[in-house]
Amino acid sequence: MTSDNRPLVSQHPARTRAPHGDGLKFLGVTPLRPCPYLPGRLERSIVTPLAGSRAETAYDEMLSGGFRRSHLAAYRPACPGCRACVSARVCADAFVPSRSLRRVIARNAGVALNVLPALARPDHYALFRRYLAARHPDGTMAAMGREGYGALVEESAVETRLAEFRSPGGRLYGVCVFDLVADGLSAVYSFYEPTRVKDSPGSYMILRLVEEARTRALPYLYLGYWIDGCDKMDYKARFRPLEVHGPQGWTILDARPDGQGVSDH
Repeated sequence: MTSDNRPLVSQHPARTRAPHGDGLKFLGVTPLRPCPYLPGRLERSIVTPLAGSRAETAYDEMLSGGFRRSHLAAYRPACPGCRACVSARVCADAFVPSRSLRRVIARNAGVALNVLPALARPDHYALFRRYLAARHPDGTMAAMGREGYGALVEESAVETRLAEFRSPGGRLYGVCVFDLVADGLSAVYSFYEPTRVKDSPGSYMILRLVEEARTRALPYLYLGYWIDGCDKMDYKARFRPLEVHGPQGWTILDARPDGQGVSDH
């Protein structure tokens, strides 16, 4: 998966303060809930709706500051006593696939990428349900029906597209919802044919989106949040150079202020 499998942000966050700009109405916080990544910890996000004439510009600025998008809102973790989640982006213009990623490319030879409007399609929804049943049967999205899926794909105040992947012969392989932003592509949510898991479809879709960013002369592919030491997030560290956002802004992962790197997988 190229994005976060965290619960969708609350549509009714508690109001906290009014930010600047006509594209942002208010900031709020979501209720505390169990963290889906780190056992025993609680998760909370700050949220602001995206609307109005400045929505795209405002989101470009917020994405560069570590925010993400869910439906018609931007959010960023604000968890009590924890700063483990850091926003991550691949430096597409400098990316060179590792040996293991070149094997992923070879295993998926012939898979075609089509960029489509962000519309909910019946065959995509059927694949989405198969993916959740096989990969995340107990996840927060497991009960999402057609209406919820339609909102996931179509509710956006920014320029959003679908990356549709099809195997030779036309069989649907995977789908990624992504945003087009000023300095790159931002992966929102991805799912794939669960019977292809041995072919590393999640990693393959990232590779193709990096390629798509380069084709569009865009420097970054935003991958959502990364957590050091979290098995669910380890795949993101394969895509070097990877930048993470912290107090000093964006830094190359191996040059994080704490001096700790992660090994390639």
